[in-house]
Amino acid sequence: MAMTQTRGRALLLTPAALWYAALLLLPLAVVLIFSFGERTPIGGYAPGFTLAQYANLPARMAAFRNTLTLAPVGTLAALLIAYPLAYFLAVRVSVRWKTLLLVLVIVPFWTSILIRSYAWIFLLGGKGLPALLASIGFEDIRLLNSPFAVLVGIVYGYLPLMVFPIYVALEKLDLRLLEAAADLGAPPWRSFVQITLPLSMPGVLTGSMLVFILLMGEFLIPAILGGGKVFFVGNALVDLFLQSRNWPFGSAVAVALVVIMLITVAIYTRVVKRYAAGRDDVAMM
Repeated sequence: MAMTQTRGRALLLTPAALWYAALLLLPLAVVLIFSFGERTPIGGYAPGFTLAQYANLPARMAAFRNTLTLAPVGTLAALLIAYPLAYFLAVRVSVRWKTLLLVLVIVPFWTSILIRSYAWIFLLGGKGLPALLASIGFEDIRLLNSPFAVLVGIVYGYLPLMVFPIYVALEKLDLRLLEAAADLGAPPWRSFVQITLPLSMPGVLTGSMLVFILLMGEFLIPAILGGGKVFFVGNALVDLFLQSRNWPFGSAVAVALVVIMLITVAIYTRVVKRYAAGRDDVAMM
């Protein structure tokens, strides 16, 4: 009986495992092999085994620095904006208006990110916010083609992905816990710190990791709002693979990015496990 169940599970998992291997593991293996190769005189890949591509990674340190700076900062900024919004939608809004407001949060996703990014070019350009600031006495303020413009773009673009995991977690919040805390004399800030925030942490962690992973591979927003002055690793990869055709070096950069993401996911998994264990310990007390 146990053998039959094991074979049944194996048969059910085989299609998914094959798709996983074909669409994820195989491309990663190809990139890893390319990273040890050499660039031909006309570009592309020549077989070989050298660590020269990895030794040359500091040449793209600016792209890694921008990515590893703006991705966490953008994730934190999105979290600080998304949490109050998600709390308002989940706890404070009546059922009558909740669906409408949730749809309004989704509406930006109905438009291409390319169009939305170009809209920010106008808002942050010379005739947008800088002109408005100049009219009240703040002259020569440049917002476009700067890290600030990229940060605004990524927060705006990825905000819904942060809102919904937090909203789902907060929607499960039992409001009677807050009422009991108030009856016991706990001020609102203490109820938030000791009840609301811990119970919403799964949504916070999920939304933060989701946004952070996507930002690490972002290409379009830095290219449009950065104006070629704020490069992410994604921009470096496009340049190496499509323009300079240095496939081995581009593969080494991609492998380095994957390693960084694996380390991040490992840390995230460890934090989640510790948090879950802490909640279980508290529940057993």
